[in-house]
Formats: sequence, structure tokens, C-alpha cells
Amino acid sequence: MSLNFEKLGGILPAVIQDASTSEVLMLGFMNPEAYEKTKKEGRVCFYSRTRERLWTKGEESGNFLDVVEIREDCDKDTLLIRVNPVGPVCHTGERTCFGEGDDAPSKNLDFLNTLQDLLKSRKEEMPENSYTTKLFKSGVNKIAQKVGEEAVELIIEAKDGDDDLFLNEAADLLFHLMILLTDRGYSLEDVSEILKGRH
Repeated sequence: MSLNFEKLGGILPAVIQDASTSEVLMLGFMNPEAYEKTKKEGRVCFYSRTRERLWTKGEESGNFLDVVEIREDCDKDTLLIRVNPVGPVCHTGERTCFGEGDDAPSKNLDFLNTLQDLLKSRKEEMPENSYTTKLFKSGVNKIAQKVGEEAVELIIEAKDGDDDLFLNEAADLLFHLMILLTDRGYSLEDVSEILKGRH
């Protein structure tokens, strides 16, 4: 079954999602020509209903939406386009058209996914002069030892009452725990699944 452009009079809604964070960035519309151009060029092209013409997002600002994946919904009348955004998406300068800033709590948590993907790629590629490469090469015992050291340092800072040092030690512990999980072939999602099951 082909895409159903007729349901809305020749256009389809296209939900634009950040491929790295799964954050919804904007909503646009595509006619068949915009859809084909998007697939061909690898950059999101919309159909402007007000200007009645095709427009590639970023053609004036340079803030393009580079396509990672295009999905169709079950009724073939809506698209989900996962992208790597180049710059802010909204014409107001915001990251999204929904007014969420970089400091929103969910954005900070989304960074953990980005960091986790980076650690996974570091383990696969083992780039030279990388701290994580050095740890991965040292083996699981050394990584586990580092997690233990960071846990002790966190405990000490928790008792001393310096919030800045406490949070920095917590970040160090989480970072090294993520390295240990990656080395063992697991992720934060696996840990989250355990916690969810306990809840």
C-alpha cells in the first residue's frame, strides 16, 4: 500500500524527531514532490501551504535537517522522520518548535543516551589517545576498580557537604559505571529495566 496523500487533500503531516535524543523537533507537511525530494537529497523538504511551494528546511538559515530514517505510520497517512538537525530548528532560534530549551530536565537526561552511544563507538573503534580506550584496553578488573574508587570519593564528598564536589564525584561515578556497563555489553536501559521491574 502506498502513502495516502489524498486523506488530507494531497499532503501528509511529517513529525520531525531528533535521531540522537528522540526529541520531537517540529511538525511539517509534505506533498508527493516534497517527499520524493527528501528521499533523494537526504534533507527534509516540506510543502509550504501558505506559500504553495516546496521549501527545504534550512534553505535560508542553513539549519538543515539531515535525514537518518523515514517511517510511515500504520495507516500510511503520517510520516515520522528521524533527523540530525544542523543548528536550531525553530525560526525563533529555539532548539524545537515547541519551546523546550537545552536545560529542560529531559534534555539533560537525553544526554546520557548520547554519551552511551559515544562510549559504545569508542569501544568498537578504540581511537588512540582516548581515556576510554585506555580503560577498555585495561580490562574489566581495572574498570571495576575505577568504579569502586569513584564510589568511595563520592561517599567522602557526600559527608563533607560541598555540593559542587559532590555532584562532580557523582558524575565521575556514573561515567565510569557506564564504561563498565558498555564493557560488559550492557547499557543504562538494561539497568532501567531492572528498576522498572522492581517498581
